[in-house]
Amino acid sequence: MNRKIITLPLTFLILFFVSFYTHAFLLEKTGIKLPFNLEKIYLFHAVFSSVLCLNFVIFSTVDKVFQQISFIYLATIVLKTLLFCTIFYKPIFAEESLTNPQAISLLIPLFLFLSTEAFFVIKILNTNGAKTIKQKNGL
Repeated sequence: MNRKIITLPLTFLILFFVSFYTHAFLLEKTGIKLPFNLEKIYLFHAVFSSVLCLNFVIFSTVDKVFQQISFIYLATIVLKTLLFCTIFYKPIFAEESLTNPQAISLLIPLFLFLSTEAFFVIKILNTNGAKTIKQKNGL
């Protein structure tokens, strides 16, 4: 568990730096201007995903919470979407319409961090689920 507490935020930090600067470089090279701050969007996803995964590591050790953790994860995805829409409403939705490159630039961090977060949550569920089964069977 101690290793996961260090590994998870470090992974999301590295993912943030590599993906943001690569994305920003490609946008600059192609000359695409965004009506929103790309760094803040990447930072939102990195922080939210990191905190979420750390909480899942901690809460997965509690049996009552562990049984419901997949439903809690679904609820956090809805919460993440609502928070994102609330925080970034003005720069994203106040515009008349986003061009395709702008919309794709908005979705890239979402899918990148969501897939990484889902990978870690599945890994947490599988690891702790196997431990729970072994404990119940007395192995």
